[in-house]
Amino acid sequence: MSSADEQDEVFPTRLKLRRIDPERNMRRFYLMQVQPDLFGGASLIREWGRIGNRGRVLVEHHADEGEAASSLMTIARAKGRRGYGA
Repeated sequence: MSSADEQDEVFPTRLKLRRIDPERNMRRFYLMQVQPDLFGGASLIREWGRIGNRGRVLVEHHADEGEAASSLMTIARAKGRRGYGA
């Protein structure tokens, strides 16, 4: 296992979450991805919506990949409290 693989386990750069509740007719997804930008920083790309439909997209700009990954983990914890899972 390379150090890049170990880094991905600690700070994921891509995360896909789902929330499915048949009783409430709820089938939602939340996708987050960290990508480097052209200016030496990093962007956190967030996409969410109903499974099977095109989702909404939001791009957040951060100073570096560590900051973007930290933001990804913060959002993932919040989504986990609301019922989203991998």
